[in-house]
Amino acid sequence: MKNIRLKVGIKVVSLMLAGVLATSSYAQDTRFKITENKVDRRVDITIDGKPFTSYIYPDSLMKPVLYPIRSADGALITRGWPLKPRAGEPVDHPHHIGLWFNYEDVNGLDFWNNSTSIPMGKRDKYGTIRHFSVNKIAADNKEAVLEVTAYWETPDGTKLLKQDTKYIFRGARKMRSIEMVIRLTALKDDVSFPDIKDGLIGMRLARELEQPSDIAEKVTDGNGVISGRKQSNIKVATGEYRSSEGVVGDAVWGTRGRWVNLNGRIGGEPVSVVILDHPDNAGYPTYWHARGYGLFAANPFGQKIFSKGKEALNFKLKAGASTVFKYKVLINSGSHLSDDQVNAEAKKFIRDRS
Repeated sequence: MKNIRLKVGIKVVSLMLAGVLATSSYAQDTRFKITENKVDRRVDITIDGKPFTSYIYPDSLMKPVLYPIRSADGALITRGWPLKPRAGEPVDHPHHIGLWFNYEDVNGLDFWNNSTSIPMGKRDKYGTIRHFSVNKIAADNKEAVLEVTAYWETPDGTKLLKQDTKYIFRGARKMRSIEMVIRLTALKDDVSFPDIKDGLIGMRLARELEQPSDIAEKVTDGNGVISGRKQSNIKVATGEYRSSEGVVGDAVWGTRGRWVNLNGRIGGEPVSVVILDHPDNAGYPTYWHARGYGLFAANPFGQKIFSKGKEALNFKLKAGASTVFKYKVLINSGSHLSDDQVNAEAKKFIRDRS
């Protein structure tokens, strides 16, 4: 009897070790890896052993974000401040962190501009998007997939919206991409998104990818601390927006387009950052809230603002109803993407996500 138990025990341990080794081998042999860290409230995504981005949701943020985001060559394309500031970064808009999705006016609450810098006496005017759960993590040689749930909450904790987001991370030699499929569901009450400027998907770019300007502003010093002096980005900024309609530079702001491509250089290397809209999205083709100082955003809900009153959407969700948004972000390094290349990627995105 003892020998039988010993043999069974050895077999169980062997199977357990085999499982561990199989898991380790799978992780090592797979191009994409996705790792959840519940203690630090983050999910890390790597490609070929190199960090790509992280889904982070610390209590200090008023929304979950992807931060930071890197190119295939390892260049940081998102601003570091205020989480991990780098020298010479502007210190405006502390709510501009990484890549995010939210809106300025939801049932009268401002979700876009909320941050810990808002005075306590004014926080009753702001909403918070709280991470709730990681529902799926998967990775193989083709992609990494992350599915999460968050809730849009009022200051007293009432849940207005449920947000279910599927992220798909891919990468070839020089191209990285992030697809976002976002389902918003109104809960007990109707939810209104009146036309307003700040929304809906946005990212804050690195200093090098801003458009050149001689406007002096407060920046961080060599230690990442806010400096007493002001400086412009004229010596380091190399970015230029170009829309699917051929609009260039600052003129892109407030115009419609199927996509916008930001071309610039980081460390002398060409970089293109693209946001693709999708025909299934409300308000397609979206209006662009793309600013030269590094805010790169698409806002289909701001039609009255951007059209100077000629159009209006005032989007609403009835209680229990849902709407879905689909976006894709491309990061290409080593060369700038041409219009033809971006159009091909847009067609592929539409085909894959229809």
